[in-house]
Amino acid sequence: MEFMPGKLIKAFVSASCVLACGLAAAQTYPSKPISLVVPFAAGGPTDIVARTLAATMSKSLGQTVLVENKVGAGGTLAAAYVAKANPDGYTFLIHHNGMSTAPALYRKLPYNPLTDFEYVSQVVDVPMTLLGRKDLPAKNLQELSSHVKANAKNINLANAGLGAVSHLCGMLFQQALGVDLTTVPFSGTAPAMNALLGGQVDLLCDQTTQTTQHIKAGTVRMYGVTTKQRIRALPDALTLHESGMKDFEVIVWHGVYAPKGTPAAVIDKVGSAIRTSLKDPAFTARMADLGAEIVPEAKQTSEGLRSWLQSEIGKWGPVIRSAGVYAD
Repeated sequence: MEFMPGKLIKAFVSASCVLACGLAAAQTYPSKPISLVVPFAAGGPTDIVARTLAATMSKSLGQTVLVENKVGAGGTLAAAYVAKANPDGYTFLIHHNGMSTAPALYRKLPYNPLTDFEYVSQVVDVPMTLLGRKDLPAKNLQELSSHVKANAKNINLANAGLGAVSHLCGMLFQQALGVDLTTVPFSGTAPAMNALLGGQVDLLCDQTTQTTQHIKAGTVRMYGVTTKQRIRALPDALTLHESGMKDFEVIVWHGVYAPKGTPAAVIDKVGSAIRTSLKDPAFTARMADLGAEIVPEAKQTSEGLRSWLQSEIGKWGPVIRSAGVYAD
């Protein structure tokens, strides 16, 4: 047996302990409930996705996944909270496009989406729909485009608040037509939709999770879906892309994040639980009802989420800056 100097022995023992402790932690994790932080109010689209996901993840992990709503500052309050949380594997964030728009939208962001988190997985994509009040004279996108260009000063466009995906979709719509409409921000998707149903506003771009029931009921005018391909929830609805707005695409995508430094074994275990959930019949059925699409397997990985976030930051930064929209 070869002689090992004391320092080398200690280093070897220390490294062995780290490996053994890491393996032991991975085997016993989770040993208590996990918190899944949602940046928006209970009952909203992201909250519905989160609660459905939490229920199915709980079955895979053998521990309860609790949904915690931390509302404020366009989602940045919750993101900052998770970024600064203990990276012990018991605090996660589920967030939508706001993770990619915040760097351009907020002058002083208390976290960096690309460096302050571990990436777990993407979950589902939710298409948007462009709607008008029921009595708006334009019956299709071509007529709407002409109507908006001719009456831009008298048309208002609702959104769910500064930086919301409905706001971004509205900005992209205005840029596509080269018009500047009066935008009316609300405190969420529900009041914006109520204003459209009541005829107080003319247009709204919002998620299928909120709009499908109204489209099917005929209480709003439907001008198109914001995906490149038609969606299963509304198979007869034309996309804005095929109706003439080439390459118009806005989806609400959802990703799960953890504080930077969360152990890789934990990320792998939670990621596996998410991938199992995305195949769970109860989860897929609920998402189908909402018009949400399970993301492809390539996006159900840490690297898939990281790559997508980087591309979305590159996409929305120029749109926001060109519009001159900022939040303090």
